[in-house]
Amino acid sequence: MSAGILGVGYYVPETVVTNFDLEKGLSTSDEWIRSRTGIGERRIAADTQATSDLAIIAARAALESANVKSEDVDLIVVATCTPDYTMPATAALVQSALKARRAAAFDLNSVCSGFSYALEVVTHMVNSGVYKHALVIGADVMSRTVDWTDRSTAILFGDGAGAAVVGNVAEGGILGSVLGANGDGAMLLTTPSCYTHLSLSKDPGFAGGTKMYMNGKEVYRFAVQVMGEVALQALERVGLTSKDVDLFIPHQANIRIIESAARRLDMPMSKVFVNLDRYGNTSAASIPIALAEAVQQGRVKRGDLIVTVGFGSGLTWGANVIRWTAG
Repeated sequence: MSAGILGVGYYVPETVVTNFDLEKGLSTSDEWIRSRTGIGERRIAADTQATSDLAIIAARAALESANVKSEDVDLIVVATCTPDYTMPATAALVQSALKARRAAAFDLNSVCSGFSYALEVVTHMVNSGVYKHALVIGADVMSRTVDWTDRSTAILFGDGAGAAVVGNVAEGGILGSVLGANGDGAMLLTTPSCYTHLSLSKDPGFAGGTKMYMNGKEVYRFAVQVMGEVALQALERVGLTSKDVDLFIPHQANIRIIESAARRLDMPMSKVFVNLDRYGNTSAASIPIALAEAVQQGRVKRGDLIVTVGFGSGLTWGANVIRWTAG
């Protein structure tokens, strides 16, 4: 027996903000955004919705998909960089809403790589035999941290949540992962908190306050270098190659980055799942939303080999190799 994904689910808010909507307040256009990012629209949480609200809906969908009751969940991990509170953990709020009284609960912040990190952590915890059913949730409301007057970031991000139930499977499952970080680049993509000890305003490119700052050129360069390479490393770790992959699910940040990764893997785009045109970059929610949609659309069948790759602020990266065993 080993840890595998038993079911998946996702949720995106109802409000749609298109590129044409952004044209009204920014010096940009639909053609400019699409040509540089591949994004056409994104979902934005309602004023009454926090990260936990999105996470709870996605978690319930995943539990239903896995045919697992909330009272049988004994671990909840929420990957997020936009928690409801500094304390308590958003995972504790999810646990309460689900009435998953047996579950331990904690948050993990590796930003856009968060789901990749959380899945690896939970895999080892389930494989230990101590935990039987774990909920792994990636959820973010990036609209709360974006500066909507900054064209370089406002066009990129959206809100959403995706979830997976991880438990024991007889064969296949989560075969292996590669995680990494380069903290020397941590300040290339950042949102300060009220607790920061750094005088970030010394950076002439930083606007101050608590909104996101990104050095787009350097982050793009990092992403192009790391995405495909990390996928290959993860496959090599488990004795497989890109030719064995049935579906590649990358972090949905930029279509050019995704296409670059596909070329590095020598993989046709027909084997790559893309939904950033409809959702933009939903940070830690990006990969689990894409995975859940791929399952929903029939792009994944039992026995398929799936590779997921995330990258983000930190600078962090992570790839997971999964032999699909659900449904």
